[in-house]
Formats: sequence, C-alpha cells, structure tokens
Amino acid sequence: MAALVEFYAPWCGHCKRLAPEWEKAGEAFATSPDVLIAKVDADSDKALNSRFGISGFPTIKYFPKGSTTPEDYTGGRTADDIIAYIGERTGSKSKISKAASNVIDLTPNNFDKIVTDTDKDVLVEFYAPWCGHCKNLAPVYEKLGTAYKNEDNCVVARIDADAHRDIGQRYDVSGFPTLKFYPKDNKAGEPYNGGRSLPDFVEFLNERCGVDRIEDGSLGSDAGVVSSLDDEVDEFMQAAADARTELFKKAQEAMEALEDEEKTNSAYYTKVMEKIIEKGGEFVATEFDRLSRMITGGQLSSTKIDSFTKRKNVLARFKD
Repeated sequence: MAALVEFYAPWCGHCKRLAPEWEKAGEAFATSPDVLIAKVDADSDKALNSRFGISGFPTIKYFPKGSTTPEDYTGGRTADDIIAYIGERTGSKSKISKAASNVIDLTPNNFDKIVTDTDKDVLVEFYAPWCGHCKNLAPVYEKLGTAYKNEDNCVVARIDADAHRDIGQRYDVSGFPTLKFYPKDNKAGEPYNGGRSLPDFVEFLNERCGVDRIEDGSLGSDAGVVSSLDDEVDEFMQAAADARTELFKKAQEAMEALEDEEKTNSAYYTKVMEKIIEKGGEFVATEFDRLSRMITGGQLSSTKIDSFTKRKNVLARFKD
C-alpha cells in the first residue's frame, strides 16, 4: 500500500488551512486497498522530525508501495491536487464526493454576476475552510439555503475568502466568517449583524427580501396574498350573488393599479372571483380542501407545493 503522510503541528496556521482539503482527500480514498492518506503530529514526536528530515509544517511525504523511504510531495494543496497526484503515482483513481447544497458557491467567475444583480437580494458568507466558527455555522447556513432554494431573487451564497482574498479585500473582510447582505438597491453591501440561528436568519431574509418562508422552507400564510385587496374580497363575499359581477369589475380596477409581484399574485384573485360567480361560494371550501390534499399527498415538487400553498393562502382570505 502506498501512503501519503502529512507531518503537522497543531498550532500551525498553514496546517489548519490544509486540514479540510486533506480530510476530503482522505475520504476519497477511504475504501481504497492501495492508498493510505494519513497525518501525524510531528511536533509531539521530535524523533520523526530527524528521521524524515522534517524542518517545517506542514511537510508532506509520499511513501511508495513497499518502501519505508519517502519522497517529497510535489503536488498542490487542494483536495483535487492531492487526488490527482495519487492517481499519477499509483494509478488509483478517485474523486471528491460532494453533498448536494442549496447554498450558492461563489467564485471570481460568478461573484459579480450574482451578487451585483439588481434583481436579487443576496446574503453572502465570506468564510475560510479552516475556520472553526465557519464550521459551526455551516449546518445552519445549509438549512437556510434549503429554506430559500425556491426564491430566485432571495439568494443564500458563500465564498471561500481565504482562497479568493482579492474579493475579501474588496469588501473589507478582515475575519471569518463575515456575513454581508447585498440588497437590490445597495450593491456596495451592508454588514449582517443579526443573530446566527436559523430563526434569526429567516426573520431577516423574510423582512429584507419581502418573502414569507418558514424555517423548514415551506411558505407562510402571507405568501401569495395581496393584503391591499382584502377590502374588495370582503365586499365581494358579503354581497348577494347577483351583485358580485359588478363588484368583480371594481376589484379588477384595483388590481390594475398594482405593480410587480402584487400584480402577478392578483391573477389568482381574478380566477377565484370568476369561479365563485360561476359556481357559488362553496367553490372556495371545495378548492381549499382539494389543494390541501394535493400538498400533503407527497407527489408534488417543492415548486408546485409553493404554487398551491399560495393559492390556499388566497382562498383562506375568501373563507374568512
């Protein structure tokens, strides 16, 4: 078995930076019978230093199969570099297994395209792979990305600001993690100074992005609703059946004055009113129950569930 060994010291900053990449490479060859990725605390075992000529940290040595005499490692220090080096030396091929993520990974190639898009509100985490606080934040941030994955214009993103220091410097990033929010109307960005629990982040993004998400990613009861139409809906529902056509026309005039997302959402109000005129007020309860069954049936995509939830929320205004 061939072995690639990192000689490190626990206090070494460069070793800490290498650690996550080394771990990924180790996982890539974890089941290989031909390759061992290992590390040893050479600071606590001084004998190793003299035995293998270790004079600084981290030092990486490659031990060919069957040999106790190492060779200096000459590859790069990303997981992909390490894996490629092993492949060249041993013929053993592997690749990094990356878990699916709903957090957008930014690089110099896509940072400006996404963050400075004036149609999007963007929350960015500037992180370093070796940063302990970043690692603690990671599972919460992943849940946040999942909660907003269907919101095209409310983006949860991150960038390795240790690898891409020029971008970090551009936005005055001096520690990790640093969180900045880039709303549609301020692409210079502003510091995020809120709490770092999932409820804290959700409350912030709902308010700043103008959306209504719950921590599990489902929509809240206000999603899809146009509150400025509440009076028209109440008047329409309280009226006698023969008076509803004129009230529908009045509501349409109010809808014409709406803009952007409210105007889009008002289209379903039109459909509901037309159905009530055609079928009577019982349409509301029947359709509400039908949508509820479909949402909980387990057969719909998350985007379709969002669409039906918005319709249910509108129907609820007609029921009240």
